[in-house]
Amino acid sequence: MTILKRSLLVLAATLATSTLMVGCVVVPGGHPYGGGGQGGPVMVLPPGPQVELIGVAPGPGFFWIGGFWNWAGGRHVWNGGHWEQNRQGQRWAPHQWHRDGSGWREAPGRWEQR
Repeated sequence: MTILKRSLLVLAATLATSTLMVGCVVVPGGHPYGGGGQGGPVMVLPPGPQVELIGVAPGPGFFWIGGFWNWAGGRHVWNGGHWEQNRQGQRWAPHQWHRDGSGWREAPGRWEQR
């Protein structure tokens, strides 16, 4: 194998590995702001709701589920709303943040029996 071919193989392998690693994030444990729903309470008050542009439902029987603030990577991150089909005999309970001692704990949105 020539030096040029070997260099190109090494370059291709490096680029492939770099591409795969782009989405990887390492967050150290014991973050000072807490862990939201999984660990302890989050010590940062969630921001107010974002204004969302709600378009036309994709079809009959669809229901708009509003966006919410999620705790990810040590900060509040907005998750935009989306359309979902209604579920017979169920109602949507939206994502909420509840006071927990000196912090806040999240309760994910979910479908509940009526």
